[in-house]
Amino acid sequence: MAFTYTTLKATIQDYVQSTETDFVANIDTIIKQAEDRILKSVQLPDFRINKLGSLTSGNQYLTMPSDFIAPYSLAVDDSGYEYLIFKDVNFIREAYPSSSTTGTPKYYAIFDENTFILGPSPDDDFTVELHYFYKPASIVDDGTSWLGTNAESVLLYGCLVEAYTFLKGEADLLQVYMARYQEALEDLKGLGEGYSTTDSYRSGAVRGARG
Repeated sequence: MAFTYTTLKATIQDYVQSTETDFVANIDTIIKQAEDRILKSVQLPDFRINKLGSLTSGNQYLTMPSDFIAPYSLAVDDSGYEYLIFKDVNFIREAYPSSSTTGTPKYYAIFDENTFILGPSPDDDFTVELHYFYKPASIVDDGTSWLGTNAESVLLYGCLVEAYTFLKGEADLLQVYMARYQEALEDLKGLGEGYSTTDSYRSGAVRGARG
């Protein structure tokens, strides 16, 4: 059965049989923690997206979208798309020690949790296209979600693991929920791609075994 926020919250409470005030007040956080755990464990085609952005001449930084998790590719539109090579920050700093070195960017790296750094700095204003793994809206905020509709078991058992951890529940039962969560997660991985921190254009996508 598909979960909505209301039915998921009620099911969690039915399983753990707790009306403790602190627990009830933290159910939303528990659900979001479970969603984060799932999204960091498996990449699904449903959570790929393309967005356009803008580079400013002389500025070597590009702001990430707020829902960004991991990159697949970044391309600069310079009379046709040119795909940048994914590197680490140290490589770009060593290759282009001065931000005043400009040209059509060739490399990009994750600079911090909100920003990419490019090398060299753009010598013009460019449009870029970022293809990336994004964080969908939580079932808590939207009332429904892809995980709630299509991956009910992994979402439920992920929530139960977080809930029992919060409640400091019985270790034996926590292990049962963890085992069922892992089993459901492996089934979900069979539908999607294995987690990878490299970009797809240069390295290709890492795929899990299909059942």
